Amino acid sequence: MSVHLHWFLPTGGDGRTLVDRHAYTDGGVKRSRVTPVSGVRAPDIDYLTQIAKAAEHLGFEAVLTPTGTWCEDAWLTTVALAQHTERLKFLVAFRPGIISPVLAAQMAATYQRITRGRLLLNVVTGGDSTEQRRFGDHLDHDQRYARTAEFLSVVRGVWGGQPYDFDGAHYQVTGGLTALPPDPLPQIFFGGSSPAAGPVAARHTDVYLTWGEPPAQVKEKIDWIRGLAEAEGRDVRFGIRLHTISRDSSREAWAVADRLLDDLDPDTIAAAQQALGRSESVGQQRMLALHGGSRDQLQISPNLWAGVGLVRGGAGTALVGSHAEVADRIEEYHALGIEHFVLSGYPHLEEAYWFGEGVTPELAARGLVAEPPSPLAGVPAANGRPASAPGGAPLLIAGGR
Repeated sequence: MSVHLHWFLPTGGDGRTLVDRHAYTDGGVKRSRVTPVSGVRAPDIDYLTQIAKAAEHLGFEAVLTPTGTWCEDAWLTTVALAQHTERLKFLVAFRPGIISPVLAAQMAATYQRITRGRLLLNVVTGGDSTEQRRFGDHLDHDQRYARTAEFLSVVRGVWGGQPYDFDGAHYQVTGGLTALPPDPLPQIFFGGSSPAAGPVAARHTDVYLTWGEPPAQVKEKIDWIRGLAEAEGRDVRFGIRLHTISRDSSREAWAVADRLLDDLDPDTIAAAQQALGRSESVGQQRMLALHGGSRDQLQISPNLWAGVGLVRGGAGTALVGSHAEVADRIEEYHALGIEHFVLSGYPHLEEAYWFGEGVTPELAARGLVAEPPSPLAGVPAANGRPASAPGGAPLLIAGGR
């Protein structure tokens, strides 16, 4: 079981702090306030292309693209970025209750042909009723998961290449068909910590994603989903969503974490915690419980820092430490059964390089990932020797001019 490394596309904006990262500070709801705030890198195609190309160059397998009213559409953004990359896959997040499952199956099939098989799907059922209502969805938490189960049944059904009928509580389909099924079929990633989410993962998904909880809690989740899947006669793989702050020394890494924390004033933290506390998401509540809204004791496990979750929803923890220490933690999670690591950092362009040039070689030395691409690959030979060979570069001597 090898490690699959993925990065993140900040399609809502990027920056050097944990606050005001998004180009649309109000989530894009009030159209009079769509001006990017000061210091934020807007998610234009040029900047996102830089991140996508960096991720591909550094050996990441895919990039996760989020979904919501606060960011750009994941389908359109990533299919555009596919034209600027060659191998990079796109883990496209989408909400199953917003579009027809037959249409989603058709979109996925078209996407696979356009990109030559570079689509992965991240199903986001949605744990925030306020956000769901913006899309016109008024189902409650458990009903949304029941609908997701039906949605995925239909998607897989119409990918079969034959007319497909389905009669459920949420979808009724007669003769559903994707004339040219996707090849290969996209892997389906899915997360959810509630009792309603577990059976959906066990029956319908390929990779179950958890946010970055301490190893003992992650093991409990893995055992829970694995047991449900075995009862269904299925095998589910596992992934984890984490931020990273990796530097040449542990001291440097924790200094970056401290700087990010210094940017957070008490009022900002209190307002964020109040808003996040209203979430219906069990996973979000588990994230909040890791720190309790307090700046104290944010290192909740070796090299696992909960500071991000003081002001940001979703993934609220970061691996912080030297490159070797971060690799140690990844190896620890991998030993529990985690294969897919979906990572990010602020800003995403620079942190991709810190991880790719620091941690990835550590993982490669341990046999967990393939050797990272050489920075000298494709450089012309010098003095008759390959540029990557010892002594391959010419010796330059200062001439005093």
